[in-house]
Parts: sequence; structure tokens; C-alpha cells
Amino acid sequence: MRIATWNINGIKARLELLVRWLEEEKPDIVGLQEIKTVDEGFPRAEIEALGYNIETHGQKSWNGVALLSKLPFDEVHRGLPGDDADEQARLIEGVFSAEGGVVRVCNIYLPNGNPVDTEKFPYKLGWMERLNRFTAERLELEEPFVLMGDFNLIPAPIDAHDPEAWWGDALYRPESLEKFRILQNLGMTDALRAVTGEQTFTFWDFQAGAWRRNAGIRIDHMMLSPQAADRLDDVMVHKDLRGWDRPSDHVPVEGTFSF
Repeated sequence: MRIATWNINGIKARLELLVRWLEEEKPDIVGLQEIKTVDEGFPRAEIEALGYNIETHGQKSWNGVALLSKLPFDEVHRGLPGDDADEQARLIEGVFSAEGGVVRVCNIYLPNGNPVDTEKFPYKLGWMERLNRFTAERLELEEPFVLMGDFNLIPAPIDAHDPEAWWGDALYRPESLEKFRILQNLGMTDALRAVTGEQTFTFWDFQAGAWRRNAGIRIDHMMLSPQAADRLDDVMVHKDLRGWDRPSDHVPVEGTFSF
């Protein structure tokens, strides 16, 4: 089974790009972030024509997440528990029946947190605390659980072209890294780091020739429960998409599993 995460940065602006990639790669499950549309505005027909079931958790103009799956959805959950006042659409989870049993896939768009001297940074940290509690509860189920998406977090110096330039940003601060380490210490495995120690980026800013200079960062992650990590075969970063027409500033990260 091939499971991928991709911050599409506007589904309507990049629908043609997405359809082309789905036609060429044919992943089984895809999590999209920053779809930037309400549920009713999501362009279903073109994607359903490729054999995908679609579930969305949309929001006008900003945020929004979606799951595309060639498998039918057994369950769908929307929103991160723990704060009834939080109206931002940043999490959608699907449960699927595969040949080897149930697979739980959670797709997130973690808050950016910048500027750090505004309410956005405490919101990011609070969201990460809630995510860690949510993950701990999911781990109690002892089933394959894939937590993936745009984490807006640089885990280590190797994950940035120029880590010193990023230090102090909400993506790369001690407070943010502490929350991420708690997630890892719960027993979640960084899929990419489980297969390679090489420097690999998933995001290049549109400004200042970042793509040309390979001045990127790795902020799109796939975190795995022990049951999912045991079934991980490989991870691929589809860097070539950054060179396609009308690209997103992110590229897909895809894991291959023996489910």
C-alpha cells in the first residue's frame, strides 16, 4: 500500500497538477493540506474519475485538509479534540480495511506559529499538546496508525539548508522541538529517518531562488505507530514535482507499506 502526504497549497489552483500526479503514481491513500476551500467547493469529479473516494474537512480561504483513498472509508473523524472553540480545519482521519487488517491514517496541517510574538505561537504549542494527547490515545489501540502531513516543524539541523537562519522561527524553536520530541517518545517513528539519514527537503520557498539553490527545509512528515513502522518498506520524496508547471511550494512524501 502506498500512502502519501502533500501540502497542495490550494486545490483549485493545482487541480491539474494533482490529477496528473495521481494518474502517473496511483497512490492508494493521499492526505492533502491547505486545500483552501469549503467542503462543497472541493473539485470531486476529476478525482473521483480516477477511482478515489474523497473526504474533506474544508475551510474558506485558509487551511483545510482532505483524504483521497482507493479503499472505502470505514470511519471518518474531523477536527482535533480538546478545544471546542477551535474552528480551524486542520485534521481529518480515516480508518480503512486492508488485506492485513485495519489501517488508521490521520492527515494534519499543524499551525505555522509565526510571528512568535503573537497569539499564533501559543496556539501552535497548544495544538501540538492536543495532538500528543490524541496520538497517545490512538497508540492504545495497538493498530497501524499513520500520522502524516505538514507539521510546520524542522526536526533537526540536517532538515534545513541553513539551520542557523531558521533558528528562532516558530518552525525551529526549543518549545516546538520539545513538543515534537514528546510525540516521538510516545513511540512514533519518523518514516523518512527510518530508511535514510540523508539530507532531504520537502519545502522550498517561492522567493529568492530557493528551489534553484536547493535552499529547502523538511517539514512534511510521516510518523508511524510501532505496528505501522513494522510494515514500512520504503519512503520517497517526489522532489521532481517542484519543477512541474504551477507547483506547490511543498512536494509529496510517500511511504510504501506491507498492509
